Amino acid sequence: MQRSLAAPTPRATDNRASNPKPLTFNEFRTAVSESFVPLKVTASASETASFRGVLRSVSVGDVHISEVSAARHSVERTPELIARGGVGDSFKISLQLKGTGLLIQDNREAVLRPGDLAVYDTHRPYSLVFDEAYRSMVIMFPKHLVNLPADAVGQLTAVRMSGSDGIGAIIVPFLAQLVENFDQLNGSTGAQLSQSALDLVSTMFSRELAIDRGPTTPHQALMQRIRTYIDDNLASVDLDPAQIAAAHFISTRHLHGLFHENGCTVSSLIRSRRLQQCHRDLLNPALADRPVAAIAARWGFVDAAHFSRVFKAAHGLPPSEVRSRAFSPAS
Repeated sequence: MQRSLAAPTPRATDNRASNPKPLTFNEFRTAVSESFVPLKVTASASETASFRGVLRSVSVGDVHISEVSAARHSVERTPELIARGGVGDSFKISLQLKGTGLLIQDNREAVLRPGDLAVYDTHRPYSLVFDEAYRSMVIMFPKHLVNLPADAVGQLTAVRMSGSDGIGAIIVPFLAQLVENFDQLNGSTGAQLSQSALDLVSTMFSRELAIDRGPTTPHQALMQRIRTYIDDNLASVDLDPAQIAAAHFISTRHLHGLFHENGCTVSSLIRSRRLQQCHRDLLNPALADRPVAAIAARWGFVDAAHFSRVFKAAHGLPPSEVRSRAFSPAS
């Protein structure tokens, strides 16, 4: 299915053509705003006349994967565009494949060269400057799909992460291969590949934040133990603040205070983590015959109607439709 410039939402975008038609500047400016979030795209008058850009993209559930190639230009996510709303809280990951780019957000700047990766937040202003022809991969996804606190990931915006050594040398080639194999990003295979990509990215973020090296203060150690406890007990219908507080020998008031300091609530974390596990199971071919209600119950959702409502609120689609799209040959 060829991508239309009038596609109503990023979820509808699907242009996997191996040789898509180059876009003029005006076409490109419209396309990137419709494919990602509303953006201000600018270039000098002399450059717009000869400008050519190419955009290939596909949505796999809530994950939007794109390849962008274009001449020099600048992109801004302005406060005015953010204030218009209409787009959920998302992170974007940019992997530079050719040329150089400059990412600016949160008073930080990252110069990206081929093999470099950086993350940015669509809910806060940012700028991207490309002073030469470039090619990049962009992955956009809701914040709740990463198993890390959003405020922690926020510490990494506009921070260059290298793909030439360490864990980056393992993760970046995998991400780059997704761009080279767009035809594989469909059905349950595409869903599993996109989930693997997010898992790898989460691992890279954890390494950058030194989360996997252990907490540095008693406060951080307690929060890490609490998060681990929640993950280990997600299936329990009795999991609630009182149980969590008792298991860690603290008051429920202290527990709520800890989460407030991290910008979330106990209940929202439990719900988010349960929804993530349900989403994974719905995309798992080995569980394709398991009823949706059974998957929900497996992760602590005892009321099927309630589960359907909160799942749709988080993912934009009912759980049954997420599953049917994942396993549809034409998806």
